[in-house]
Amino acid sequence: MPYFPSSGPQRKLATGMKLLFDFLPILLFFIAYKVADIYIATGVLIIVTLMQTGWIWLRRRQLEKLPLITAGLVLVLGGATLLLKDPTFVKWKPTVVNWLFAVAFLGSCFIGQKTLLERMLGGQLELPAPVWVKLTLAWAVFFLAMGVANLYVAFTFDENTWVNFKLFGMLGLTVVFVLAQAAYMSRHLKLDDTPPEES
Repeated sequence: MPYFPSSGPQRKLATGMKLLFDFLPILLFFIAYKVADIYIATGVLIIVTLMQTGWIWLRRRQLEKLPLITAGLVLVLGGATLLLKDPTFVKWKPTVVNWLFAVAFLGSCFIGQKTLLERMLGGQLELPAPVWVKLTLAWAVFFLAMGVANLYVAFTFDENTWVNFKLFGMLGLTVVFVLAQAAYMSRHLKLDDTPPEES
């Protein structure tokens, strides 16, 4: 999901912790692959993802649709990799997840009064409606491109290169994109500079 720098040390800490929490399955997948192989790594990915989903449920007593779908895809595609001894299925997982995000972000531009991004961040940021639409479309294109990039690396290069790209490449590209979006948003933020009235 999108991440944006936020003001205040507590918000920055919370954002950093959420980023670490969301990337934990990928990080542990990477470590397990380096220590063992793709099948052990896939098993670790499934277990950690299901544990994360259970943890979120215990804390909030509810699950958002996209994380729940992501967990389902990990279970189905990861399970197919383990049962059939074919890493092709787990290699497709990042692409399917990214494309689902792309569809969700794109669809929100045409369905409902607010885009998905505005519903996520509207309580923290005040931006003109056209800017929310542009940002949301940019995320849709980014997720689409990330899905294509994953397939290209997965089926053009060796398995080790794909595992490295899955962690470092995707994370690096996401950070660069988030910083670019944050810079764009800063030009359009509605700031209230009106001095308080004297009583």
